[in-house]
Amino acid sequence: MEVKKKLLDIVREKIRVKHYSISTERTYIHWIKCYIFFHNKKHPIDMGKAEIEEYLTSLAVKNKVSPATQNQAFSAVLFLYKEVLGVDMSTWNIQALRAQERKHIPTVLTKDEVFKILGGINKEYSLLVHLMYGCGLRMSEVLNLRIKDIDFGFDKVYVWDSKSLKDRTVPLPIKLKQQLLSQVEVVSEIHKQDLQDGFGTVFIPYALEKKFPHAKSETKWQFLFPMKKVSKDPRSEITRRHHVHPKTLGRNIKQSSQKANLNKRVTSHIFRHSYATHLLQAGIDLRSIQELLGHKSVETTMIYTHVVSEMNKAKVISPLDF
Repeated sequence: MEVKKKLLDIVREKIRVKHYSISTERTYIHWIKCYIFFHNKKHPIDMGKAEIEEYLTSLAVKNKVSPATQNQAFSAVLFLYKEVLGVDMSTWNIQALRAQERKHIPTVLTKDEVFKILGGINKEYSLLVHLMYGCGLRMSEVLNLRIKDIDFGFDKVYVWDSKSLKDRTVPLPIKLKQQLLSQVEVVSEIHKQDLQDGFGTVFIPYALEKKFPHAKSETKWQFLFPMKKVSKDPRSEITRRHHVHPKTLGRNIKQSSQKANLNKRVTSHIFRHSYATHLLQAGIDLRSIQELLGHKSVETTMIYTHVVSEMNKAKVISPLDF
C-alpha cells in the first residue's frame, strides 16, 4: 500500500529538485506553514486568490512586516501553487495591500574604517573577509567558493550560481594571491586527512553530482574556507566537511567592528557596499561596477551614485561656518 506523502514533504522534494539552498527551503516551509495556519489548516488546493490576498494583506497591516518579508512570503506561496500544486495563477492578478517600502541608502565604510575592521578580525577569518571587500562578494558567494574557483593564472575569481543566477568573474586582488595559494595548500592537507579518516566528500549540486560522480572527493571541489570539523549534512545525513558557518563569520565581523569602535551598523554586506562605492569614487564606470557586482539591472547599481552624492554633500559648508 502506497503511503500518501504529506504536503510539506512534497514541497521539500520540489525545492531540492530545483537545487534551492537549505536556507531557502527552511524559509519557504516556514511561510507555507504560516499561510496554512492563518486559514485554520485549510488545504491550499481548496483556497486561491482571495485567501492569498487576505494573508498578504494581514502580514502588511497586522504584522507590519517589511516589504522584503512580505515578498518572501509571497514567493513561498507562489512556489506552493505553481510548482507543487500545479495551479495556473496567470489570471489571478493578486492585489494585496503591500507593505510600505522605504528606499534606504546603504551604509558604507571609509577605507580607513574598512582596514580597521580587517586589522582586528580573527586571523582564522581574515583572508575570507579581505576577499569579501577585495572582490565585492556577498557572504554566500565567498563561503561557497571552491578551490577550483580561484584562477591564479589569469588572476580571476569565478562566482557561480550567485543571487542573480548570473555567473561572473571578478579580478583577484594581487595582494591576496600568496595568502590564497597558502590557503589552497592548507585545504589540500585537510582533505587528504579527511580521506584517510573515511570522509573527504563535499556537497555537490545534484545535477553536477550526476554528471561528475567522483567530483565530491576531488581536491579542487573542496570549499576554500572549510569548517574546523566535519558535520552531518541536514539533507543527505552524510558526514562531511562543509564551509564556514554564516553565523560564525557574522559574529566575527561584529566583534571586530566593536573593537574598532565604529558607530555604524556593520554587517557582512557592508563590505560589498563599500567595494562598489570606493570603485565609483576611483572613477570606475557604473556599467563595469554592475558587471562586477552581478546586478541584473544598472538601476540597482545606481544606488551607489546616491551614496557618493551624499558624501559630496559633506563638502558643503554650514552657514554657521561662513
